[in-house]
Amino acid sequence: MASFSLDDIRTAAEAKYGSTDIELGDDTVRLLNPLRLPKLSRQKLTQLQDLMGGEDADQEELLSEAIRLVAETRKAADKLLKAVGGDLALLAEIFDRYGKGTQVGEASASRD
Repeated sequence: MASFSLDDIRTAAEAKYGSTDIELGDDTVRLLNPLRLPKLSRQKLTQLQDLMGGEDADQEELLSEAIRLVAETRKAADKLLKAVGGDLALLAEIFDRYGKGTQVGEASASRD
């Protein structure tokens, strides 16, 4: 029978469900994996993603709101969004890179 310490499990969870980190000069903005977000934030993120497919969707607004939801702090999100300066291509690329390592729709593994 195998046994694991809680620290072993934490290390494995961080490796598998770690953040997407974006360097801004001397600072790093951490975008948290959806499984690391509170349940309400995960639900809002899923709703935002659904809205992004809409014909009249304001992509810049929706992507900015998504970044605010997943950033480790509101201050970090604001700093990243200020650096991006409303560039939709940059926002899309950030969210694309964020999404490559996460599966928002599979948040059922959480026990919130």
